Order: sequence, then structure tokens, then C-alpha cells
Amino acid sequence: MQILIFAGSTRQDSYNRKLAKVAASIARQQGAEPSLLELSDYDIPLYNADLEAQGTPADVIRLKQAMHSHAAWIVCSPEYNGSYPALLKNAIDWASSPVKGDAKWSDGVLPFRNKVVGMASASPGGLGGLRAQSHLAALLLNLECWVAPRSHAVSQAGEAFDAQGHLLRAQNQQGMEALVQQVLWAAGRLG
Repeated sequence: MQILIFAGSTRQDSYNRKLAKVAASIARQQGAEPSLLELSDYDIPLYNADLEAQGTPADVIRLKQAMHSHAAWIVCSPEYNGSYPALLKNAIDWASSPVKGDAKWSDGVLPFRNKVVGMASASPGGLGGLRAQSHLAALLLNLECWVAPRSHAVSQAGEAFDAQGHLLRAQNQQGMEALVQQVLWAAGRLG
């Protein structure tokens, strides 16, 4: 089973990039083949319909392909002002935008349809990003994803990781293991 894992952050020392790496390690331990996607590896401009009319950027097509080729995903989202960040929304908006005249990508929902998606978040606050997850779930459901009922939020993220990026608290490690396991199980049944 291949699983796509990415964070909605490009910050060098991002808690959610660390959490994505933890999820990839767990997925590997559970027998899956994780693909750790870094949004910073994609040159994706701010979504603009006039820009899109000039042609969909090549890196948007690459992102669509990466999303489409995995039946299971884990998305690790920061929480900004009680919701997910603009970077993540922008990537999703581009990936869900139809490519006019393209036989495959004219269906904007194709990269999302029937994907089993698990949500995780890490935040310095006490809720660990749960508000961002509630907003992200609505967006993913609208794009025809299967959102896993289990999620995990790492609170006080500044103290949650060791110097190597491993989770320090057992409840966070166990929560992430349960999340990855559920996503893989559901993707296996639905795939």
C-alpha cells in the first residue's frame, strides 16, 4: 500500500513537517510505502483564474499526479487563526481546478475522489490544531475524499519532539500509530 504524506507548511523547523516524517516512519513500520511530499518542491503560484487561463503550471500537474497515484493520504496541517493555512488551501485549490482540454485532468476532483485521508496537526496551543482539522475535513469531504474518523492533534508542539524529530509523549506516538493504521486499513478495504 502506498501512502502520500505531506504537511501544509514549508517552514524549515515546522512542527507539521516533523509530524509528517513521524507518520512516514510509522507507515513504513506498518508495511506501507510512504511518499513524503514537500510542498516547497513545487512551484505553485497563488491561484488566479487569469493565470490559469494562460495554462496550468507544470508543477500543478505534478501535484495532481502525486495525489492521484496514492489511495491513502495523511495531511499534517498547522493551525493559523483557527483554520488551516493559505499554503495548503492554495495547493488544494490548484490541484482541484480542472485543466481545460485535458482528457484526464479536466475532471478537477479526480486527484481527490475516493482517497482515504487522515488528518493530523501540531500546534503550540492546547488544542493542537483541532480547529484547523474541522475546517479541513469539510473541504476534503467536498472534494469526495473519505476522511478517516480518527485524527490526531499534538498540543504544545514546541515541547513535543526531541532533537531528532521523534515524538516525546507516548500518547502522541500511539495516536499517530492508530491514525496511520486506520487510514491504511480503510484504503485497503475501499481500494
